[in-house]
Amino acid sequence: MFCLLVSCNNTKSDVVVANNTNIPVYNFDQLEPLLYTDSSKTYIVNFWAMWCAPCVKELPYIQAYADKHPDVEVLLVSMDFPKDIETKLKPFLKQKNITNKVVILDDADANTWINKIDPNWSGAIPYTIIFNNTKREFFERSFESESDLETEINNTINN
Repeated sequence: MFCLLVSCNNTKSDVVVANNTNIPVYNFDQLEPLLYTDSSKTYIVNFWAMWCAPCVKELPYIQAYADKHPDVEVLLVSMDFPKDIETKLKPFLKQKNITNKVVILDDADANTWINKIDPNWSGAIPYTIIFNNTKREFFERSFESESDLETEINNTINN
């Protein structure tokens, strides 16, 4: 069984900044527009947390793919506590050389927002959405390598 714990903080920063100098905190209503696009550009949105070993294992694969494909937009949605941004999350990202955009999702109503994202999602992480304006696939699993991720992106976007 998987248990997801989030708090009720509804603060928000207005900007999502790469290199993680500013990590905004969103509730689901603030995050939701980032999960859709009118563009043919490819987006990868990955839900993860520092305490999730499979999540931590796949982060370098996502980062490596993003580094090689600057035309792909990556957003890492952390499920960690906002109080840990400065003391734990930023040092973790620096140590792991993760420079993709990071936001924290801090919304206690997980039963509602999980279903809005994908009614088939159990709530377990890691969870990744790969999409553009015409294609969308959900992955409730970890990626085992950069090539595993690349295969799924190609299968989603190019088919």
